Amino acid sequence: MRKILSFIALILVCLNTKAELTISDYCNIKDATPAGIKDITPLPDGESFAAISDNGRSIEKFSYKTGKKTGVIFSLDEVKGDLKINDFEGFKISENGKKILLWNDSEQIYRYSFRAEYYVYDTFRNTLAKVSDKGKQRAGTISHDGRYVAYERNNNIWISNLDYKTDIAITTDGETGKILNGVPDWSYEEEFDLLNLMRWNSDDTVLAFIKFDESEVPEYRFDQYRGYCSNDPLGDLYPNTYSYKYMLPGFKNSVVSVHAYNLDNRTTKKMDIPLKSDDYIPSLEFGADGNRLMAMVLNREQNILKLYNINPASTVGNLILTEQSDTWISPDSYQNVFYGASDFVFCSDKSGYKHLYIYDYNGGLKKTLTKGDFNVTKYYGCDKRGIHYMQTTILSPINRSVVSVDAKGVIKNLTGNTGTSSASFSSDMSYFVKTFSSSTVPTQYTICNSAGNQVAELEMNRVYAEKYKNAPKMEFTKVKNASGEEMNAYIIKPSNFDSSKKYPLLMYQYNGPESQEVLDRWRMEGIFYIASQGYVVACVDGRGTGNRSREWAKCVYLDLGNLETQDQLAGVKYFGTLPYVDSDRMGCFGWSYGGYMTLMEMGAENTPLKTGVAMAPVSDWRFYDGIYTERFMRTPETNARGYLTSSALNRTEGMKGNLLVISGTDDDNVHMYNTLKYTSKLSSEGKICDMMIYAGFEHSLRMCDARVQLFRKITDFLNNNLKKR
Repeated sequence: MRKILSFIALILVCLNTKAELTISDYCNIKDATPAGIKDITPLPDGESFAAISDNGRSIEKFSYKTGKKTGVIFSLDEVKGDLKINDFEGFKISENGKKILLWNDSEQIYRYSFRAEYYVYDTFRNTLAKVSDKGKQRAGTISHDGRYVAYERNNNIWISNLDYKTDIAITTDGETGKILNGVPDWSYEEEFDLLNLMRWNSDDTVLAFIKFDESEVPEYRFDQYRGYCSNDPLGDLYPNTYSYKYMLPGFKNSVVSVHAYNLDNRTTKKMDIPLKSDDYIPSLEFGADGNRLMAMVLNREQNILKLYNINPASTVGNLILTEQSDTWISPDSYQNVFYGASDFVFCSDKSGYKHLYIYDYNGGLKKTLTKGDFNVTKYYGCDKRGIHYMQTTILSPINRSVVSVDAKGVIKNLTGNTGTSSASFSSDMSYFVKTFSSSTVPTQYTICNSAGNQVAELEMNRVYAEKYKNAPKMEFTKVKNASGEEMNAYIIKPSNFDSSKKYPLLMYQYNGPESQEVLDRWRMEGIFYIASQGYVVACVDGRGTGNRSREWAKCVYLDLGNLETQDQLAGVKYFGTLPYVDSDRMGCFGWSYGGYMTLMEMGAENTPLKTGVAMAPVSDWRFYDGIYTERFMRTPETNARGYLTSSALNRTEGMKGNLLVISGTDDDNVHMYNTLKYTSKLSSEGKICDMMIYAGFEHSLRMCDARVQLFRKITDFLNNNLKKR
């Protein structure tokens, strides 16, 4: 039925190919995003995966071999017993497949974390049990055998035993603004991508967790104003005050420690590893055998990473690996790690590129798994034959390929073509769901076997592709910076492009350390709408960006913004020489770090830019998140000159063009204070700029069609200042 409906839709689109795309088609997240597939959960048999049904009322079972539905493992309509629920938002299946953890009625905490009502479904009895009746839970963590669920509530860890219907707190010292157990503070969630710091060992006899003492972390507060987009009455008449612990550079961070709770004797022990009060623990996992607790310790400067092998019974931790850098340790080193039965895979850029190494649990190097002038960007795992699977830049920095590496070190490209491919493997690594897109091909989802051969289609987005076939597309090129180094770049030409005409130029950028914008993947967003309105849009990845060499990424250390600005302006000047670009009408636009770059470029000496748009910009690194900022800049006390020269506030004297600054009042990431501080500096110097403030909106502006309105405003501003002569 789904294929028939898609075919009918394709016919209708083909009959209406002359219809022009609207701003909503480009800028509304729902309209502009290709159809996806439901989150896939590999099942233990290696032959099947689970996904939520299209109507959201069941969890269905599918075959990797055919992509076809083979059964239903949970349905809201088939639950037996007295307890029933009307909906669910997500699920996790216990490792043995006997229990399913479900949740609904979630409430957002920070950008990704949430509290919800959790339930456990028994696949044999078809019954539901509520995890707790004592209030919503955070970070529900089901044990391998499905008998226990650990979770956080009121800053303490609780364990619910569903067999005996007990629900007990295993920590009691939790306190708002002081002690967190098992869940990260704001900074760890935002910068280490951690939502849950509770880990079961393999036989479910030990629960390890991290404790945070954030007592001395300064509290950040801002007023919350109710906009017309929100149904929350708070902040309507009197602003509501939002407060949370937020570490700025140079201030106190959370003091962390590792603990392990033994379910048999109900005791908790603190693990014995050397920790300074300002160290971080960005990774905590059990080894495959369950007797090794692996903790990574990162110093505050983030240039020394130590890996400890801990015995949770004796609490003794042995240092087995140290990674050190003269700049910063890339997050890939603590996010791209895999612990096997007798060894583990570790990622390092010590060779000049990010590669994988296999170590034993004593810290001895067993094998260099990959090498060469390319980067490993994701490690997927190893099958029973000893073949490893990963995502790499082996074709070029702007492409992503899924590859295998056999025991002899032979690399096989499993996805072949240029573009961006990623994989989600079955539990035994015999199949993977391939996600592919390119600058001209919208996202496609297929199933492949471990040799890379396609066995089934899941979603090809043919209707979507037909709709956007005439939309502006990225064309890739290279541009040299002032030092003569080549930078990867793309250009988006206007709809109905005429090479005999001259168009205004808009430079789009992000350019944060280890980031990447120039990538051969499908995108359809506001900058394509701007191009469709008669602009040449261009982008360069200058020094500091990722997935080239270590030297290229890390040359910006301790001095953010300066080399990047030079490279962005080199890109502007190059594109200004093209015969179809009007060098008198050039502007720039960026979001977050890109907004910071806009301020830096607009204030640069002799900038060729006439107009800039800065969305949610950092204006001075002293005002931003400490973990992120100190990774690249250290503290203001140890790098006073770097903070001085990298501040956009110190470039306002050179700001002579037209500037639009945009912020959301509820942005807990890049606070609106950055915008207010910058515009205040302009005002004190007798300068003016345009502003657009979104009441009640956060960093990404994902609420209430705000993206459409945002790009209406940006396009209007550009038209008034660049398009008209």
